[in-house]
Amino acid sequence: MPPRSNPTARQARLGAELRKLREAAGMAAREAGAFLGGNQAQISHIESGRWGVSAERVRRLATLYSASDEKLVDALCAMAEERVKGWWEEYRGVLAPGFLDLAELEHHATYLRSVQVVNVPGILQTEDYIRAIHRSYRPVLPAEDVDARVEFRLTRRRIFERDKPPPFQAIVHEAALRMRFGGRKIAKGQLDYLLEASEWPTVTVRVLPFTCEEFIEATDAPLYAGAVVPQLDTVQLDSPMGSFFLGDEAKLNRYRQLLDIAERSSLSEPESRQLIHHIVREL
Repeated sequence: MPPRSNPTARQARLGAELRKLREAAGMAAREAGAFLGGNQAQISHIESGRWGVSAERVRRLATLYSASDEKLVDALCAMAEERVKGWWEEYRGVLAPGFLDLAELEHHATYLRSVQVVNVPGILQTEDYIRAIHRSYRPVLPAEDVDARVEFRLTRRRIFERDKPPPFQAIVHEAALRMRFGGRKIAKGQLDYLLEASEWPTVTVRVLPFTCEEFIEATDAPLYAGAVVPQLDTVQLDSPMGSFFLGDEAKLNRYRQLLDIAERSSLSEPESRQLIHHIVREL
């Protein structure tokens, strides 16, 4: 079987975690490859996510590397065994891979935390709001591309329809609430929907007011996705160049601290709803 040309972010993460275990054991790739009856290239392909790996081989490698964290090894085996394609696969070849990787990340997350300074979180956006944002893109997107992106973003919301939806904490800056993308009517509809979403059982919406003095980070809009074990947590960042997925402990810790500061600096849930109602009345 030829190597994958474009592994998903999740496939790449599995390989990266196996590489971390090997490097922690101080073992060369050629030694690990020989252990599996192959060579260095085989391990390199596995660790880059370009080759699939069975759960049985993951356990064999974990034993070779003396990996003692059973919960982590079990989680990696579960990732290796994933074979069912998610709904997002219908959009492969239609949307850029980063869109699909984000939906897969949300699907597997045990909890989600986000901070948005300019926009309402994508998964809580209305159709009109999404279209208003996409109309500002340059060069102008073809109508069919906009339709696909709108449909995809709205479909991501189905994670909240599951029997056990993941807890989602959305921290939104007051600046984002006052942006009038598409005009007053669309902005009002978006805020009304945000208020509705804040009443969902697992969704928490909190507002960072203009008066907050501690939270000053305005360049990033991170989505933090918790995994079944903390070592597999992931941060997703949007940029003009596409999505970036971060999984090393130093960066995870940075964004955990950033989100904690944002949470401490934000209004309580009742205060946040009160401010959103106030902004709606001003529209």
